[in-house]
Amino acid sequence: MYATRISRRVQAPPHAVYGALTDPDALAAWRVPAGMTAYVHRFDAGEGGTFRVSLTYDEASAPGKSGGHTDTYHGHFARLVPGELVVEVLAFETDDDAVRATMTITTTLTAADGGTDVEILHEGVPDGIPREDNEQGTRTALDNLARLVESRPHSGK
Repeated sequence: MYATRISRRVQAPPHAVYGALTDPDALAAWRVPAGMTAYVHRFDAGEGGTFRVSLTYDEASAPGKSGGHTDTYHGHFARLVPGELVVEVLAFETDDDAVRATMTITTTLTAADGGTDVEILHEGVPDGIPREDNEQGTRTALDNLARLVESRPHSGK
């Protein structure tokens, strides 16, 4: 198992970024790698609340971790601090021991120069998930997140 830490500055206030982390429609728009489509089955954004999300490859021949060409994961929100922190504990739904471990994703938001520094720390990533894939997927997700929140009007908070 390994950990990765990826960060990016987003030109939106922390409360706007936090909103995109805790809204199922927003999550389906930004936390999906290129070449995949997200479907949110369940999403209760409160501490202890559960979620279940499927990511389906656009290319039907791509192998999914959960079967067919889909990666499905489920988990819960371990900690939520509005405008500052989201901690998720999750695991892929699979029989493959190489990718089945429980992971923790900690997203930290820090106000910076009129925007937000967003840091995503993945801990306990199974060795069966290539580090390069995890890092590239996280960078893509952060770029998607930035596009989403930067395109929305923001009210002060």
